[in-house]
Amino acid sequence: MSPPPERTIAAPTRSPHPPTEFVPPPGACDAHCHVFGPAHRFPFSADRTYTPPDSGIDDFERLQDRLGLSRAVFVQASCHGTDNAAMVDALQQGDGRYAGVAMIDESFTDRDIAALHEVGVRGTRFNFVAHLGGAPDLDVFWRLVGRVQPFDWHIVLHFDAKDLPGYDDLLDRMPCPYVIDHMARVPVTDGVDQPPFQALLELMADERAWVKISGAERLTADGSAPYDDVVPYARALIAEAPDRILWGTDWPHPNVRHMPDDGDLIDLLAAYAPDEETRNRILVTNPETLYDFD
Repeated sequence: MSPPPERTIAAPTRSPHPPTEFVPPPGACDAHCHVFGPAHRFPFSADRTYTPPDSGIDDFERLQDRLGLSRAVFVQASCHGTDNAAMVDALQQGDGRYAGVAMIDESFTDRDIAALHEVGVRGTRFNFVAHLGGAPDLDVFWRLVGRVQPFDWHIVLHFDAKDLPGYDDLLDRMPCPYVIDHMARVPVTDGVDQPPFQALLELMADERAWVKISGAERLTADGSAPYDDVVPYARALIAEAPDRILWGTDWPHPNVRHMPDDGDLIDLLAAYAPDEETRNRILVTNPETLYDFD
């Protein structure tokens, strides 16, 4: 057996604190998280831009127990490329409690896509972020969007904030629901009136548009808790479209400046949505609508 690859990013906090601000409701969902490896079973992509530590389904289920969550959406990360095997294994172990977002390319046949759908994949993701390789070939992008439409998948889009206003035409052409990752990675030091965030708010008037109020540890000015400077952005998005908001931990937090405690991230949801009804919509009803949990 070959030795494991040397990791280039930090491991997640292995013992986060349980929630202190509220009790998650039954069916609460972490709608943006990843599984990495274990590398001896699920090797990383040869052209990856980072090498994470093993953070597999067993580690994740310990996190779920700690946080009081019962559902999850595993999003395929760029370090595994289009080899979705680690994610598929996690979905199969979930017995209907987990859904997935795959990364595919034109080598995938209709049968391959159907097999992903069968295990719980309900969307495909495209990175437009510069440090992860930049925008995809748009001709290929549109062909893949067309390929997944017979399966009623949605499209997950990972943008750099500064680029978002330049994709108005692309978003106008979307034939299906689409999800913007991590509040479009807006720099909170630029204020809620900054053009990229205003563009995001305007998008939310479109019934196809969803957004994840995740990534506070990425957006906050200094990278560390309590992330108070992110709260106005999440609240503005919730006010705009409460029925199309998702929340997730982004565990195991690849490429962050300071590794968060996932207990702090779930507690932050109480600041984003102080009333229980709205939190329950974000944690339960909205993910049920988009991900078709059993």
